[in-house]
Amino acid sequence: MTQDTVERVAMPAPVPVTQTTAVERARAVAEVAAAVQVAQQNPRDMNRAWADMQAACGRLGLAERAFYSVKNRGTGPSVHLARELARIWGNLDYGVHELHRDDERGMSEIRAYAWDQQTNVRSSRTFQVPHQRMANGKRKPLTDLQDVYLNNQNIGARAVRETILATLPADFVEEAKARCRETIERGDGKPLIERVADMVAAFAGLGVTVPAIERRLERKRGQWTAADVAELRVVFGSIKRQEARIDEEFPPEPVAPAEITPGYKPDPQAAEKATAFPGFVDASTLVVPVDQDDEPWPDTAPIPNGDDQ
Repeated sequence: MTQDTVERVAMPAPVPVTQTTAVERARAVAEVAAAVQVAQQNPRDMNRAWADMQAACGRLGLAERAFYSVKNRGTGPSVHLARELARIWGNLDYGVHELHRDDERGMSEIRAYAWDQQTNVRSSRTFQVPHQRMANGKRKPLTDLQDVYLNNQNIGARAVRETILATLPADFVEEAKARCRETIERGDGKPLIERVADMVAAFAGLGVTVPAIERRLERKRGQWTAADVAELRVVFGSIKRQEARIDEEFPPEPVAPAEITPGYKPDPQAAEKATAFPGFVDASTLVVPVDQDDEPWPDTAPIPNGDDQ
């Protein structure tokens, strides 16, 4: 005969809710309900939204900040353009919330969202952000509270950009991008030659030379077009906002073997030999170290219990 035993497990006591917390919860619920009600009662004017977007994207001040450019990640609409389009579209709430921060693990949990309160279309992203920053291709830990906060907000801003763009109509965003590109190419009314000179002077302040810019654009300075100047404006803005690095956008020119090895003479038959004899190496391309101090090479060490060989 078996006898069943019942064990009682003590459940944790519920955490008491303070009056302030209860009031804040009620206020948040009422605030959301009121926002939805106002959005339903005051729907957006589509024609006015399109007209305001075209007018805003026709201003050079916004157009110059409308795009980002990052090496190996391409270009696209910036968070500045996304926020401006959200303001023009109306009845759209967006933001970044830091849900949790673990200083021991060096990790924060972030949530970015965008919510069209009129159509009830919502886009959100929840992700973890390490308390680290990339410096010279390596991860650098962040310990200062201000640095951690700024790092979280910086990455959160990129995420909220994506949620806003996912909420807005695609043709609305594409029209805004096209208008901004036209505005950048048109410039502020200056002739193209003056805008080229302004961009050269701006990059010179960052230590970027004209040959480096020419290598990126793959054409000489006298052949630059308005589209090239517009591209340079985007790159310059990304560098100034620390979204891109100079050495990534303008890598140094590769050094030829003749500049490394004095007296270098390429073998004219190197290509034929490499095809006929696999593993062939052109000896003229090998770099031989040069003794800068003109010191003699050390003598050969004697062999134990024997003569020098």
